[in-house]
Amino acid sequence: MNPMFILYVSNQEISTSFYKTVLSAEPVLHVPGMTEFKLSEQSSLGLMPYSGIQQLLSPHLDSADFDVSQAKAELYLQVKNANEYLSRAQEARAKLLSPLQDRDWGQRVGYCLDLDGHVIAFAEI
Repeated sequence: MNPMFILYVSNQEISTSFYKTVLSAEPVLHVPGMTEFKLSEQSSLGLMPYSGIQQLLSPHLDSADFDVSQAKAELYLQVKNANEYLSRAQEARAKLLSPLQDRDWGQRVGYCLDLDGHVIAFAEI
């Protein structure tokens, strides 16, 4: 299994720039309607504009189904140098929710919101 996690975004170009900065990586695919970043050998992150998913699933889904003011997903990334990722996210205009700190489940994790309100967690490995 090779999972791809897809986040729906308001503006594909702005979100692509944001994740290029945060992940310090270039996308492996960038075409109208989808941007893909390789996260590991077996997983990737996709960015799809809301208009794209509406087109794919119309008429079963419309713009009323998306409340972009509310977080819909959390991207939990276990990385080396988690503080560097959190810093890059803030430099790219992410909103800091919680600095890197020890959590009761045994990991050191920091949280922020991306430009579309998705929660990103950076956990130190």
